[in-house]
Amino acid sequence: MRPWRDSDAETLFKWASDPEVGPRAGWAPHQSVEESLEIIRTVFNDTLHTWAIVLKESDEAIGAMGYGPSCECDLPAREGEPLIGYWVAKPYWNQGICTEALRLMLDHIRDTTDIKSLISGHFVDNPASGRVMEKCGFVPTGETCIDANQYQGANRPIRVLRLELKK
Repeated sequence: MRPWRDSDAETLFKWASDPEVGPRAGWAPHQSVEESLEIIRTVFNDTLHTWAIVLKESDEAIGAMGYGPSCECDLPAREGEPLIGYWVAKPYWNQGICTEALRLMLDHIRDTTDIKSLISGHFVDNPASGRVMEKCGFVPTGETCIDANQYQGANRPIRVLRLELKK
């Protein structure tokens, strides 16, 4: 993983314009390289908390991983509990890349912060995302949210998971 660069805009557009990628994570497919550049400069601008998932061999960005304040998705976060999120380009699904990246990010969080727990969720129609979280120690809370604020989120249930880092 590494920080996002403006020079990643074309690659980000290549992967983030796929109509099967963004909607699984709750965002609309990118419509232009300019939009992808704007996402890099705004959504991904915090290089301490959002990273590009890159191929080791080529340094090509193939996804994103990050944590931060809970978003508009109304997950039942505790006070100060960050939300984690990630996605990877479709050609790299089911290869363990998100699991490896999430483990790296969790190690970083444990080593550099005093965060006590993390929250996340996945649309129930995207169980692969939940498997990634569970492989990394997240536990289902038993809660489900229905959120109409996310792209294609109306009436799509979100399964909530939490990871306790420190007691």
